[in-house]
Amino acid sequence: MVPKHYKNWNEIKTNDSWALFKIMSEFVHGYERMSEIGPCVSVFGSARMKPGDKYYELTVKVSEKIVEKGFGVITGGGPGIMEAGNKGAHQGGGTSVGLNIDLPFEQHDNPYIDKDKVLDFDYFFVRKVMFVKYSQGFVVMPGGFGTLDELFEAITLIQTRKIDKFPIILVGKDYWSGLLDWIKKTLSDDYETINPEDLDLIQLVDSEEEVADILDDFYDKFDLSPNF
Repeated sequence: MVPKHYKNWNEIKTNDSWALFKIMSEFVHGYERMSEIGPCVSVFGSARMKPGDKYYELTVKVSEKIVEKGFGVITGGGPGIMEAGNKGAHQGGGTSVGLNIDLPFEQHDNPYIDKDKVLDFDYFFVRKVMFVKYSQGFVVMPGGFGTLDELFEAITLIQTRKIDKFPIILVGKDYWSGLLDWIKKTLSDDYETINPEDLDLIQLVDSEEEVADILDDFYDKFDLSPNF
């Protein structure tokens, strides 16, 4: 017996099949555009931070330092920390990329993205592939669920060796220390759902200089290349 709520199931499956063409087009467009941009570092964080906020201004400094080291900056293209990341890249004379997503609130292109480097996505999962494939590091500023999603996706892919290791840098000890303490105590020590060495995938800092030093140290040892 088929549940009554599934009476239109065949129609839904047909629509899903046609959606594959749009998904493929987003992947093709993203790959073609991103492959031309060069080495970049992704900067994540809350869309709700305003100019003048502590972490907004720190993000500007972090991104200026990133482009000083020869990397471009990729953000989600919207306001808040994303805007601050693109602003720092723009002010530093570096590449400033925005991977925008169609959302019912919060999201709109910020004015600091290079005009030829704005990419628009309908699908979160396609956009996330672009972040991971073309980033040489993740700099994670304070943020909400979306920021945590990107953070743990990257950690999981590296932990499971689906991609090679790259720097994952949390900025803001007062913001992130509680999360890292919980990961260490609950996940690692109490329940052993992760290995203690998994914590080595994450570095916690407070300044733009520390971010730059981590990137320098890592790429003194490893080559720059797309991640898969």
